[in-house]
Amino acid sequence: MRRHVQVDGLPRSSLLAAAVVLASFPASSQVIEYASNSVSAAITLGGVAPEAGSPAIFDPAMTASPVFNQERILGLMPDYQTVRDPRRPVAPLSVKQKWILAEKETLDPFNIATAFLTAAESQHGNETPKYGEGWSNYGKRVAAAQLDFATQNFFSAGVMASVLHQDPRYYRRGPEHKLLPRVFYSISRLVIARQDSGRDAFNASGIGGMALGIVASNLYYPAASRNGSVMASRVGTSMLGGVTGNLMSEFWPDLQQKFFHRR
Repeated sequence: MRRHVQVDGLPRSSLLAAAVVLASFPASSQVIEYASNSVSAAITLGGVAPEAGSPAIFDPAMTASPVFNQERILGLMPDYQTVRDPRRPVAPLSVKQKWILAEKETLDPFNIATAFLTAAESQHGNETPKYGEGWSNYGKRVAAAQLDFATQNFFSAGVMASVLHQDPRYYRRGPEHKLLPRVFYSISRLVIARQDSGRDAFNASGIGGMALGIVASNLYYPAASRNGSVMASRVGTSMLGGVTGNLMSEFWPDLQQKFFHRR
């Protein structure tokens, strides 16, 4: 599952266009070989290897890669929550690490800059949240956009992922799979999460965290923006942002390898 619940009001058209471009490229058929036997070996539980395509049961003591991905999509967008190599075993996040992930995403300079752009878009025509015109209200919009992102991160990656023992990261399907199954897989991660044990489960932390974040926004949104239609619109916007983010996380490494020869 990607930590991908997005802030209300982001310029979705550009993100969605990027996702469509990414999804239009055929997945690379190249499979990277690893020299380390510990990486290429199957992970077993009780001496029984998991079936092909099923989630691995991770040994918490095993970590073959950094906890958080440091790459940036298009060189700008943080991709901390993505596990890029689906074949490489990684340990589940500790509670502390889940909170660190929520903090990193909230305080990343790109996401803070996005809050300013989101506020500018909302300011034009006094769109949601309807604070009114003027520089003082622009400041309120900036604060609201940042709070939207912070509260959803707080509830999803911090509170609910810890309580429900779910992994807030997005695990790529990888280029060894065909294009359409990867697209469907990316979309499915909106409602399917990986437990800390490695099993798939309903994405209660992602969806529940998104819902709690939207409800929390009623504490600082003006009265004109606290109604059912606005909240429903924000749910749709957040879901679209989640799909877009998953697709970009899934296919951007393929473009890096194809056009920039990076592994």
